[in-house]
Amino acid sequence: MALKLTVLDSATLGSDIDLSMFEKFGQLTVYKGTAPEDFAKNVGDSDVIILNKIKVGKHNLPECNNLKLICVTATGYDNIDLEYCKENNIAVCNVVGYSTQNVAQLTVAMALSLVCHLNEYNRLVTDGTYSRGTSANILTPVYHEMYGKTWGIVGYGNIGKQVARVAEALGCKVIVYKRTPTDEAECVDIDKLCRESDIISIHTPLNDGTRNLINRERIAMMKKDAIVINVARGAVVDEAAVSEAILEKRLGGVGIDVYSVEPFADTHAYASIAGLDNVYLTPHMAWGSYEARVRCCDEVAKNIEAYLQGEERNRIV
Repeated sequence: MALKLTVLDSATLGSDIDLSMFEKFGQLTVYKGTAPEDFAKNVGDSDVIILNKIKVGKHNLPECNNLKLICVTATGYDNIDLEYCKENNIAVCNVVGYSTQNVAQLTVAMALSLVCHLNEYNRLVTDGTYSRGTSANILTPVYHEMYGKTWGIVGYGNIGKQVARVAEALGCKVIVYKRTPTDEAECVDIDKLCRESDIISIHTPLNDGTRNLINRERIAMMKKDAIVINVARGAVVDEAAVSEAILEKRLGGVGIDVYSVEPFADTHAYASIAGLDNVYLTPHMAWGSYEARVRCCDEVAKNIEAYLQGEERNRIV
């Protein structure tokens, strides 16, 4: 069965990834990006669309009369109206596990950098302060060992578990908030996690139960020097409340790789804290090492192959 396949936003996968693997399934068309007004034209009579961040649902899918399969090049699929797809017999597949090591790696890198005040210490050398001094070392700002600290993990899927393994290797006590508690970890409620954790990292999907999970009230519960890292979805936290807490010195630091609007404008709450020493803002890159992006595309190809063979692989709908 020869298909018509369209990649709608290849730029999100990087220009260094070869997408020719999809040509074995039929006619392939690739767009770097697709504006909302171009959606119907770009999709045309495609059997399969491959996308990352584009929102699809009843507002644009009725124009796609031939569409049979949507492949999202991500684990999260909150940009897809699953109910509409189910009602209209459109299969949906995601990709799981391809970026576990990457996201865990950035999470830990942010935590270590913030705990050790690497921004400040690097600047003390690069701006000449160290060279102009008379001491062999500079020990301010004061930093602390991670050993013995409590690391709270919100969401305990593949990424959360990998972060937990690294945190424990660093000597941290790990506590977990998980909708369905497990014997694999010390599970606590979200309020207890916010009160007791020195480091909080967020790895949960965005849904009605997790939207604004880390809200103003829970941020107020946190330790004054707590570090919050969000590599899940922007809307899981109250972004304005996070920014206010940083500006008012009610949080020790934040590391953020995801945003409720991507890219965010200069009017976004995080614009007010960008550039501060205790703030890391990265452009949704945690998932995207070269190796992970290759794995992601390979997984999409396997999903399409399974669909053609009548098998269900990574099927959401």
